[in-house]
Amino acid sequence: MRGLLGLAAAAGSVLDVRSAGQIGRSSQDSRTSIPSNGIGRRIRHLSYSDQGGRPDGVQIMVNRRHVYVGHMFNDGVTILDAADPRRLKPVGFFTAGAGTRTHHLQVADDVMLLANGANIVAMQSYDNMRGYFENNLADSITNRRKFRSGLSIHDISRPAEMKEIAFLEMPGFGINRLWWPGGRYAYVSAHFDGFIDHILCIVDLKEIMKPEIVSRWWLPGMNRAAGETPTFRAGRRVALHHMITAGDRGYAAWRDGGFTIHDISDAARPKLLSHINWSPPFPGGTHTPLPLPGRNLAVVVDEANAEKCAKGTFYTFIVDVRAPENPVPISTLPTPRDRDFCSAGVFGPHNLHENRPGSFRSEEIIFATYNNAGLRVFDIRDAFAPKEIASWVPPVPQKLIDPRPNVGLAAKTCDVYVTTDGLMYVTDWNGGMHVLQYEG
Repeated sequence: MRGLLGLAAAAGSVLDVRSAGQIGRSSQDSRTSIPSNGIGRRIRHLSYSDQGGRPDGVQIMVNRRHVYVGHMFNDGVTILDAADPRRLKPVGFFTAGAGTRTHHLQVADDVMLLANGANIVAMQSYDNMRGYFENNLADSITNRRKFRSGLSIHDISRPAEMKEIAFLEMPGFGINRLWWPGGRYAYVSAHFDGFIDHILCIVDLKEIMKPEIVSRWWLPGMNRAAGETPTFRAGRRVALHHMITAGDRGYAAWRDGGFTIHDISDAARPKLLSHINWSPPFPGGTHTPLPLPGRNLAVVVDEANAEKCAKGTFYTFIVDVRAPENPVPISTLPTPRDRDFCSAGVFGPHNLHENRPGSFRSEEIIFATYNNAGLRVFDIRDAFAPKEIASWVPPVPQKLIDPRPNVGLAAKTCDVYVTTDGLMYVTDWNGGMHVLQYEG
């Protein structure tokens, strides 16, 4: 049976996608073949791209039928023409320079906000992937190099070009992630000199050419320069991954530091409403806090960050936030069980489609990435009993891009962006971009 399936895949499922050129690498076209489309249930595979020879993809944004993807290890952003999603074409590459990681980005109204910071992976010396997640940033850099730290702003009205129009310097190791659906304020996870790791920074964009920091907020113990002493145990990384907002509420994920809700009606004075941390007993790594304001819920992801389930099972929680001073976890999304995912690579949640303006938006259907378990779609109409309704498991990448030692070669589905017609752009830390169609 395996032989017959292999023949069928070879005959009808192998996709050869020709890019328009290896932007910045080669002037010739390149052909990338992948061994399989992966295994899908109510999800159809449309195409694959190696992103112009830089297959390490992280966050995805879509604007004017172009896809922008930030890279985890290659310092820069690749621009893909997606006029035909079955044949993505690399048309541009932006870099802020070697040593500067720009893996997270936000787009609205033909403007891009781009995270600039140290390429931490290249500047650490840990002997496995867990070192990245279990040590604070300030003490992690052992091989410091030149880099740029702060927020860059770009005009992308000409999609294949990224014209930088402003830069807000943030002295420190730079930005991890940010949230900006358009409007006056951007909510940034940034490291500043004197702090142990990323904290909340709110940036005023009233004058887009002159961005200004209006406030900062952090958990107690993070400001080393002020003499604060951390109370968290060794091996626990407390840092803002990012905040997502809904109205005058901000929802923030602090890795091993838990989940907070803030009143942000006054951007200059964000006010803490509640702080909850379910680690222990759960492993930690709180990563993505997606508010569903119409239902008074939040979907909160704990990022799986150890190979072969070495830290146990990570979960995605549904939290009742109708009383923001007292958030209550009421259920978890079901853990994929269709194969033994713990046997290779990292298994468990990573990120969610974040219901951005202009994209597919739902408070009942959740699109989630699960590392080597690929993409999962959940129906949460009954918030107490969510169920999986579609899935797609990717093929193993052809080679490892992650430079860290003792990292296994396995799929690592990272981020997903869903368009209004159910088209899904899906990245992998090592394996390029897959374009999928949801058929639910």
